[in-house]
Amino acid sequence: MMFSATTTVSVFLAASSMVSGFAPMKVSPIRQCPTSSSTELEMGVGSTVVKAVQTVGVPTSAAIAATAAIGTVGAKYILDRPSRKYESGSVAREYDAWTQDGILEYYWGEHIHLGYYSKEEMEAGYKKKNFIQAKYDFVDEMMKLGGISAETDSHAKVLDVGCGVGGTSRYLAKNLGPDAEVTGITLSPNQVKRAQELAIQQGVPNAKFTVMNALEMDYPDNTFDVVWACESGEHMPDKEAYINEMMRVLKPGGKYVMATWCQRDDRDVPFDDKDKRDLRFLYEEWTHPYFISIEAYKELIDATGMMNEVTTADWNEETIASWRHSIWVGVYDPRGFIFKPTKYYKCIRDGYCLERMHRAFDRGLMQYGMFAATKKPATE
Repeated sequence: MMFSATTTVSVFLAASSMVSGFAPMKVSPIRQCPTSSSTELEMGVGSTVVKAVQTVGVPTSAAIAATAAIGTVGAKYILDRPSRKYESGSVAREYDAWTQDGILEYYWGEHIHLGYYSKEEMEAGYKKKNFIQAKYDFVDEMMKLGGISAETDSHAKVLDVGCGVGGTSRYLAKNLGPDAEVTGITLSPNQVKRAQELAIQQGVPNAKFTVMNALEMDYPDNTFDVVWACESGEHMPDKEAYINEMMRVLKPGGKYVMATWCQRDDRDVPFDDKDKRDLRFLYEEWTHPYFISIEAYKELIDATGMMNEVTTADWNEETIASWRHSIWVGVYDPRGFIFKPTKYYKCIRDGYCLERMHRAFDRGLMQYGMFAATKKPATE
């Protein structure tokens, strides 16, 4: 069914309010005449329900509320059914589509990852912070965690595993200086194309991009001084191979830093039925094969035998605001999608998934895993 622009914004706000418990901004309706059979059908169904309940003596306001309730239940039923299950080629296909339609870049900028919010910023209200700046702050904090700086890594060869449209790769290349070499890899040809375009526009010749499978990298052993992975592990169908490959291409003494969404460790407290349903939705709505815990990732890193002591952390408190902030930037500024009617349904689904993500992180089902380590010296 094709939505009008007004209908889409209204449904988006209603869905956000329904699932999150926070009140949407009031939007004045735009006057327009019905122009399609779908609009007439919507009006016909609504008026039929209203007339039916009025027949049995229910006031008009209650009839409208009943109609809205029926619509809400129906919408929730549809939205709760995952639409983008992981399969061979699905990650590249979805990121190609997201890159081509431009909506994600419009709102998230060059960085397709969560932002960082300090305790003071959360107390002041996360919506007061610039949404894009939060992402740059995240990169700065991740650099600190990994001990990465221009002072120590000005000549480093850096690998960005799962680089998106190259925002972090270019940022690292600028910050480390012209003698550093940053290579970003992704499965998405459209992301590589866009990353290269932006590198040229911004004058960043020391940032390069290529299509490559992170589970089967073409690089020789001990190639990079720094291996950086930000929110790419979620899409990996083989977490062990993902870790092993990154450790393999890292030079002895090199720095490794990773950020990834994790599910809680269920070995002590197994997942109940609700946990399993929620995780299945999060897996299958954004083409994730599965998540693992912070503890499980650390065990995989330790099992390689290549790394020194691994530092781990859960940055849930520092990043959780990003989920709802993502929704609000779309509410405040609908220009990123309002003129793309074929994307309305997808935008509504993405907004709903953002709220489901927030709730999963808020109740501890999900965690934001951070990891940093250095590679042991080469054995004689």
